[in-house]
Amino acid sequence: MKVIVIGCTHAGTAAVINIKDKYPESEVVIYEKNDNVSFLSCGIALNVANVVKDTQKLFYNSPENLQTLGIKTNMQHEVLDINFENKSIIVKNLLTSETFEDSYDKLVLTLGSWPIVPNFEGGNLENIVLCKNYDHAKTITSKCSDAKNVVIIGAGYIGVELAEAFEIQGKNTTLIDAEDRIMAKYLDKEFTDIAEKEFKDKGVNLVLGQKVQKFEGIDSKVSKVVTDKDEFEADLVILCIGFAPSTKLIQGKLDTLPNGAIIIDEYMQTSEKDVFAAGDCCVVKFNPANDTRYIPLATNAVRMGTLIGKNLVKPTLKYMGTQGTSGIKIYNQCIASTGMTEEVAKNTTNLNIDSVTATDNYRPEFMPTYEEATLKLVFDKDSRKVLGGQIVSKIDLTQFANTLSVVIQNEMTIEELAMTDFFFQPHFNKPWSLLNIAALKAL
Repeated sequence: MKVIVIGCTHAGTAAVINIKDKYPESEVVIYEKNDNVSFLSCGIALNVANVVKDTQKLFYNSPENLQTLGIKTNMQHEVLDINFENKSIIVKNLLTSETFEDSYDKLVLTLGSWPIVPNFEGGNLENIVLCKNYDHAKTITSKCSDAKNVVIIGAGYIGVELAEAFEIQGKNTTLIDAEDRIMAKYLDKEFTDIAEKEFKDKGVNLVLGQKVQKFEGIDSKVSKVVTDKDEFEADLVILCIGFAPSTKLIQGKLDTLPNGAIIIDEYMQTSEKDVFAAGDCCVVKFNPANDTRYIPLATNAVRMGTLIGKNLVKPTLKYMGTQGTSGIKIYNQCIASTGMTEEVAKNTTNLNIDSVTATDNYRPEFMPTYEEATLKLVFDKDSRKVLGGQIVSKIDLTQFANTLSVVIQNEMTIEELAMTDFFFQPHFNKPWSLLNIAALKAL
């Protein structure tokens, strides 16, 4: 059996490792247009802040390691076309410009995603960069030292992490987003208010509810960002507006969402026989809303790539869907979320949405130290099912979000969560878990 994998992403790497493990006699071939395996883009901010000083440590894997497993890694090879009927692909060697054909028994598409880049006036000026892969990381790191005024466009997770990192480096940092709040997809207002205060207290300029119109420059280098309401000096601009699936290769050939995300079944199979897909190029089943959505996350990608290895020959292990669980640390605030926020739930479903918020010290007050934590639950008033949760504290309690992810995946109700058994030990918590406290408050 010959398996061709297009894309050495998180999903692609997980797929080839698991395929080779389950089918050691198979011929597994990777084609990747870059010269490296997938890169932890969330670590770029850690590199900027000098938390991680070596970007080489941010790679998910390496071509050399994959080769030791018997996987053929063809780096700097771009797949130009796929013929699903003949089970063949056309490949270009980017080093030699040679073009050749290859064939497969099974095809795996792990094409990943790419930053959304609107057609801004002045968008071709120097020092306007993206934040996704290793090349971007090197560019950002090299330009950072000479930059005084840094403007980040897009206040999602990557944008806010970069804003903190540049502020730590002493840069005049501006964070712009068209939404009225940072991280609006992931957190409700009471949580983003806390995060925004952290930035304001550190002197980060939050420019929210403004849309970038154009860039202006001097000597071909960006010098100013112009919004619909104001303008801001900039030596370095980083675009973090969001991501879209990199699926131009299969456009019109496979079933996709309007945004190009590949539609797959619960075994990672596409609409074409013997063709599988995983990761940021795909839709995912979103359990809280019981629908399918585009949610590009490394955790989804690794899990889905692993499932391809399990289901390549025979449907064996089903994809359980996702809650879109995520976490972030902004200065001293540890924040995590899972499922739907109250705002997202009300705007994207017809469910009868309600929520409850509980604030308490995470462990008994007789302990030498303790910190306050705030936890919010989002639920359906009719079915009573828990649909989402968020937590913030100066102590790391983000694992509560993982617990809530399991609660949502298993369709537990508020009543069940209120009486769920959690341990008590004064070093760690109170007799009633914060999850219990919040759920009890909703009864």
